[in-house]
Amino acid sequence: MDSEGNRLTYRMKQTAAKVVPRVENSENCARSGPLVHLSAKLVLQGRMWAGERAAELTNLFESRIRNFYANFQVDEIGRVVSVGDGIAQVYGLNEIQAGEMVLFANGVKGMALNLENENVGIVVFGGDTAIKEGDLVKRTGSIVDVPAGKAMLGRVVDAMGVPIDGKGALSDHEQRRVEVKAPGILERKSVHEPMQTGLKAVDSLVPIGRGQRELLIGDRQTGKTTIAIDTILNQKQINSRATSESETMYCVYVAIGQKRSTVGQLIQTLEEANALEYSILVAATASDPAPLQFLAPYSGCAMGEYFRDNGMHALIIYDDLSKQAVAYRQMSLLLRRPPGREAFPGDVFYLHSRLLERAAKRSDQTGAGSLTALPVIETQAGDVSAYIPTNVISITDGQICLETELFYRGIRPAINVGLSVSRVGSAAQLKAMKQVCGSSKLELAQYREVAAFAQFGSDLDAATQALLNRGARLTEVPKQPQYAPLPIEKQILVIYAAVNGFCDRMPLDRISQYEKAIPNSVKPELLQALKGGLTNERKMEPDAFLKERALALI
Repeated sequence: MDSEGNRLTYRMKQTAAKVVPRVENSENCARSGPLVHLSAKLVLQGRMWAGERAAELTNLFESRIRNFYANFQVDEIGRVVSVGDGIAQVYGLNEIQAGEMVLFANGVKGMALNLENENVGIVVFGGDTAIKEGDLVKRTGSIVDVPAGKAMLGRVVDAMGVPIDGKGALSDHEQRRVEVKAPGILERKSVHEPMQTGLKAVDSLVPIGRGQRELLIGDRQTGKTTIAIDTILNQKQINSRATSESETMYCVYVAIGQKRSTVGQLIQTLEEANALEYSILVAATASDPAPLQFLAPYSGCAMGEYFRDNGMHALIIYDDLSKQAVAYRQMSLLLRRPPGREAFPGDVFYLHSRLLERAAKRSDQTGAGSLTALPVIETQAGDVSAYIPTNVISITDGQICLETELFYRGIRPAINVGLSVSRVGSAAQLKAMKQVCGSSKLELAQYREVAAFAQFGSDLDAATQALLNRGARLTEVPKQPQYAPLPIEKQILVIYAAVNGFCDRMPLDRISQYEKAIPNSVKPELLQALKGGLTNERKMEPDAFLKERALALI
């Protein structure tokens, strides 16, 4: 402020020097005294004016500094070069990350997949008809994420986690990335807890454990989805017995590329059974764009990981991953990525492996939660040696193979016991179930071998006739209607009766009635003791009363 006043004083002196003529002698100086006095007065007034002006500027600067807002929002934007078939080429997003979400001018979201020298290939999560060349595209700075938490239970959402069931917005939830790293080796624990499906054929011959990945593979219309839905329905009775939240099993069903009418029927089935209260449905139907069908399994997995990472148990069903692979192939070809076998891109194996590896049984130090995966793969004419089926078979911990021929013969679920296997589930199978069904798989294999030759000749010895008789009944016992899961204690009783020959004199058409009669004929206290005491340490002891009642029912 003083320097400004000095500058003004200097200017006033210059002005006064111009007004007042120069005098060189003392007389002129004496005569010019009034003018010098006027000049000094002007200088004084200038200094006062400069002080007031400087104070005014100081107040102005102080008010500006007080009102200064430092949180400026700076967005990196680009422009659409071309758009079509759900793919947008954008120029200008030089700092974008792979997998980052972007926002188009019309509010549609997208994800960056191809990072090229000049352009960025972005897949559009929605309709691309409103996007045109030259539109602005803004970075969001975040990787694609979806809502997760218990608020999602009972809801139907799309691949982005937006509710589509008309029940309003989500209340209390957290955001989780759809793409995260799978748990490491030290964070895992071997599978040792049973995950019961309620199906005799599965729980006895190809058991599944919590944290396992069991593939459901077969042609269309062979009952793959029915097995998955039966498994969800069976968790209701298991959850009703749970004494703590850590024993409850939550379910996530991901529908990929299915008809909307099919998804609607599924929702109705779960609602009628009161199974929707512990389930989440993620739907990317056939009418949704390919990017949403690609994203849906990862979104559902992120929702299931919430329970796994918080010490709870969850089951996730991907129905089906064949359609996800087709959607990914479409996106990759439109992004000009080089095709490989069956026109799939080279990283289609990684597409499924990074998804299924996230299903795990966590160690006790990390919460002891689990995420069990039941991926579904559709084969063409029973060809399990195709590209996608062989990929997923090599990733998973076993497979349940379903065949059209068995389905049409009335064997439902149409499980081919010879091709189906569970690599780690036997460690989680209940000791009682393992004891009663230990020899059934071998007897079924012998029956299939002998039955192939028995049709060519009628002269068979008694041992072969007995083997054929027992095998026919062991084939009949695992049959089960859809959406009717059976509690594990009743399964054990039925299989125990069949394996020990109580059904050998029973006509085949009465086996189903016999199955229903056995649990009802057992002492209630025995059934209750079996129901309450089933653990991995309990074995099934032969009960004289059971044998007596089973024979009396014939």
